[in-house]
Amino acid sequence: MYDKALEAKKVIESKYLGNPKTAIILGSGLTSIMDELYDKVEILYEEIPNFKVSTVKGHISKLIYGKLEGKEVLLMSGRFHYYEGYSMKEITFPIYVFKLLGIENLILTNSCGGINTDKLKPGSIMVINDFINLMGINPLFGKNDERLGPRFPDMTEPYSLKLRSLAKEKAQILNIKYVEGIYTGFTGPYYETKAEIRMMKAMGSDAVGMSTVPETIVSNYLGIKTLAFATITNMATGIQKTKHSHDNVVKMANKSSKSLALWIKEIVKDL
Repeated sequence: MYDKALEAKKVIESKYLGNPKTAIILGSGLTSIMDELYDKVEILYEEIPNFKVSTVKGHISKLIYGKLEGKEVLLMSGRFHYYEGYSMKEITFPIYVFKLLGIENLILTNSCGGINTDKLKPGSIMVINDFINLMGINPLFGKNDERLGPRFPDMTEPYSLKLRSLAKEKAQILNIKYVEGIYTGFTGPYYETKAEIRMMKAMGSDAVGMSTVPETIVSNYLGIKTLAFATITNMATGIQKTKHSHDNVVKMANKSSKSLALWIKEIVKDL
């Protein structure tokens, strides 16, 4: 993994002159922040050694270097998912590359289903404060490379308290409404059953989606401070009275994308 990440790092660094400390991974439909970048350099995933290509509608497979409020960032438009047939090592590979590139802060975004009806509805933005891994697998399986991280990484604070506090401060200034909650990672690629949602609710989950957890595990392993936003695009099975549709998920994500882009831009300003 280290050698493969080093190979990708060299190619990426040959494309731009800069030293970004923050990386952002976009979820389905959450592309408005791309319009906020300037001095952009776009790199197709297929140009980067060992990178895969996203096969999901609403994901554009390119890495973008640019500036937000004068701060250099790397932006992944198009993440990889376990359900696409990639391995856990493959879907989290970009995080290893980020570490070697000197990234210190990682901002994750996703579109997901709401479970907690007391505080969530379609269009809500949730700051994730913890996660439950129901994917049945862990991206850190296998021999450990001490050059990258410890054998048993701590998950006491998977989402940085410092970054979450900064996010709250910015939300107050911008008058953006949000909630905090627990996100459950589910493999997909089907929308969960009513029974599964009842189980997740009983476990204390507020929302469920098919990403974010693997990246969070690896970013913590690598010592990268992490912040994550979940856009609630629909209520989960058994709560929502209509059938699920990915087109509707992307449509609702697009509606919330502008507020989230503005919020992230303000956060990056202080990183």
